[in-house]
Amino acid sequence: MSDVKQNPLVKAERRSQVLEIILDHPPVNAISRQLSRELYAVAYEFQADDQLRVGLITAAGERAFSAGWDFREAVATAEEHGSPFGLTSENPHGPGGFGGITNYPGLLKPLIAAVQAPAIGGGFEIALACDVIVMAEDAFFQLPEMQRGILPDAGGVQRLPRRIPRNVAVEMMLTGRRMSAAEAKHWGLVHAVYPRGELLDAARQLADEIAEGAPLAMQALKEVLAETEMMPLGQAMAIDREPPEHLAIYRRMMTSSDAEEGPRAFLERRKPNWQGR
Repeated sequence: MSDVKQNPLVKAERRSQVLEIILDHPPVNAISRQLSRELYAVAYEFQADDQLRVGLITAAGERAFSAGWDFREAVATAEEHGSPFGLTSENPHGPGGFGGITNYPGLLKPLIAAVQAPAIGGGFEIALACDVIVMAEDAFFQLPEMQRGILPDAGGVQRLPRRIPRNVAVEMMLTGRRMSAAEAKHWGLVHAVYPRGELLDAARQLADEIAEGAPLAMQALKEVLAETEMMPLGQAMAIDREPPEHLAIYRRMMTSSDAEEGPRAFLERRKPNWQGR
C-alpha cells in the first residue's frame, strides 16, 4: 500500500503502524455502492499489509460521520430494478457488504471508529463493525430505518443487542430516537467521549497504544472472540486445549516466535521485538 492512497470517496493514510481511513463523500458521507466497495478495498489491503497493525476510521466534514444509506442511489435502483435493494445473488455493495466492512469476517486486525459527528443508520453500523468506538461529545447515534420501511440489518439488528441491553437496543430501533454520546458512554457502547476538537488526537493515541501489542495475538483475539461469543462457558474455556482448525491465526499464535518473545522480553525488562510470526 502506498503512503497515501486516495479514492473518490475513501482516503487512507499510513501513520507508522496505523492506517487512518477517512470517509469523504460530501455533504454527509452517505453510503453508496461505490463507497462500500472502496472501503472494502482499503480494508482488504490493510488486512494484507504486514506492516500495519491498527486501523482508525473517521470521516471528513462536520455534518455527519455518515448519514447512512444513499437514498438517491436507492431510488434510482428501485426505478431500474423494481426494488431499492436490487436483489441478486451478489451483494451489490461488494464482498464486505453494505458499508464495506459490516460483513467482512476476514478483517481480523483491530479497528477504531472515531465518530466525530452523527452516525445514522448505516453510519452507525460501520461504527458497530469496529472493535473500539470513541466519540465526539456532540455526536449521536441513530437507527431510523423503522421510519423508512426497512430494518438496520447490516449490523444494527445483529450487533447492537450484543453491545448494550437488549431492551434498550430494541427500543432504539423501534422508535428511531437519537442516542447521545453521553448515553452511549453510559451503556459502554463507546470507550470514551471527547470534545470534537480533541477526538482525533485521542483516537490516534489509543491506536498507537494498541499497535504496541503483538500483531498475531491481536488478530487471534478477534478470531477467538467471534468463535466463543455465543458458546456455553465450558465449551468456550476448552478452546485452548483443542483449537478448531478454522481458527488459523489463533493456532499460529500458540506456536509463534512472538509467543516466546513476549515472556522473554518481560523477564529481560525490555520492549518486545514482534515479528508477527
